Formats: sequence, C-alpha cells, structure tokens
Amino acid sequence: MELWSNEDFTAHLRQVGTDQYHDKHPFHELMNHGKLDEDQLRTWCVNRMYYQKNIPVKDAILLSKIPHRHIRQTWIQRILDHDGTPEVPGGIEQWLVMGEAMGLSREKDMIDENLLPGTKYAVDAYLDFVRTKPWFIGIASSLTELFAPKLHKIRLAAFEKHYTWINPSALEYMRIRLKQAPRDCDHGLAVTLEYCNTPELQREAVAAVQFKCNLLWSQLDALYYHFESPTRAVLEK
Repeated sequence: MELWSNEDFTAHLRQVGTDQYHDKHPFHELMNHGKLDEDQLRTWCVNRMYYQKNIPVKDAILLSKIPHRHIRQTWIQRILDHDGTPEVPGGIEQWLVMGEAMGLSREKDMIDENLLPGTKYAVDAYLDFVRTKPWFIGIASSLTELFAPKLHKIRLAAFEKHYTWINPSALEYMRIRLKQAPRDCDHGLAVTLEYCNTPELQREAVAAVQFKCNLLWSQLDALYYHFESPTRAVLEK
C-alpha cells in the first residue's frame, strides 16, 4: 500500500464527490428542475433542519477532541457560523427564516416530532461517527465541503427561478454558504493532508468522505421514498 502524494490524495477525496455526492440524487434533480410541489419542498426543509441544527453539535464534539490550539482557533468559527451570536444570526436562524417564508411555523412545524425516521437515523449516525473516530478522521468527513459550493449555487438558482412563491430575501443561507464552504474546505483539507499521513489513514479519510456522502444520500432517500413509494401510490388510488 503506497503513500499518496498530496495531489493524489486530494484527487481521491474529490473523486468521491464526483461519484457519490448527493447533488446527483433524484430528489435533488427534481428540486433543481422545479418539479417539487410546496408540500414536498416544506418537508425537505423540515427534515434538513435536523441536519442543520446538528452541524454545530458535530463541530463542538470535534472541538472537544482536537488537541491543537491553532486548529481549534479556526474550527470554532464553524460553530459561530451556524449558531450565530446575540448580535449576528447564524445559519440555523437563516434556515428557520427560509422555512417561515415557505409557510412553516418554527414552533409547530420545524421540530423533531415531524422528522422522517430515516432523517434522524442518518444525522444521529454522523454524530456517533465523530464521537468515536479519531478527530482528524472526523475532520476529513467534513470534506464534502469540496463539492458543496456547486450544489449551493445550483440550488439557489433553482429556487430563484422555479419557486418564486418563496421570498428571495429568505434564501440568505444559500448565499452565505457560497462564501463559507470554500473557506472551511481549505482549512479542513489542509488538516487532513497533514494528519492523515500514512497509507492507512489516507484511505480511512477517503472512507470518511464516502460515509458522509452516504449519510447525505440516505437523508434524501427517506424523502424520495416518502413521496415516491410504490406502496403509497397504490394506497392513494
């Protein structure tokens, strides 16, 4: 088993997204072509909210495990980006604002009781992953950010074109992530290249990105099956 160069290691990490990132999921394709109705879009928003609000929880778990102050000093920004501060709203608040623009109530609709089981299982599995894996493998799993800017750009354009019933000013989360994701990715990739420095750890890092892609795909599987289930179609006839 050979040690990859940084260039080859990065190429292997990127290849995972080329093959497996959830921008290729049928549910996303329907979304991006304006084929979702209002109920489907609201259900996506509610379920994705569980992932959004657990991102800073995941990052706090990682922060508690990272032994190096200089890495923690940068990583903590991710928590602030999503949780926000008393003065500056973060990504979670921006997601709630988007939900409200879709006609959802943050108190009655965007709550855990309305989750699909597959959503909760997938997100909870991610928290367990970062709890149990070495901190640098947990960081490697965040490198789906390599592929996220393209997704956010396409999704934002799709919302502005096809879902005009949503106030465009409520889509700030997507706009902000176009700037934040590349910054976060640069840092996460640098840490991964430095600390995943054996053939075994390099391949474990690639597997971590594959795990994260599978997790994101599974969340959309739950939504797609919820709306496209053959059993549901038969029952509704």
